[in-house]
Amino acid sequence: MLHIGRKQGESIIIADRIKVTVLEVSGKTAKLGFEFPADMQVHREEVYKRIQEENLAASQSIRLLDTLDVE
Repeated sequence: MLHIGRKQGESIIIADRIKVTVLEVSGKTAKLGFEFPADMQVHREEVYKRIQEENLAASQSIRLLDTLDVE
């Protein structure tokens, strides 16, 4: 994992497409701002993990249906 120190108002650029700016720091919490292309999806980690779990469950259901001899 890469660790980068930034102060309020400072930014980093990721892959020429994503800009992350430190908007505010209060105690142990930092508020970040993100600028990214409209065609990119961005999710909080817990939401992303839930989407992946649901996609896996759906694909397993489809495979199960494919094994059944349903006409």
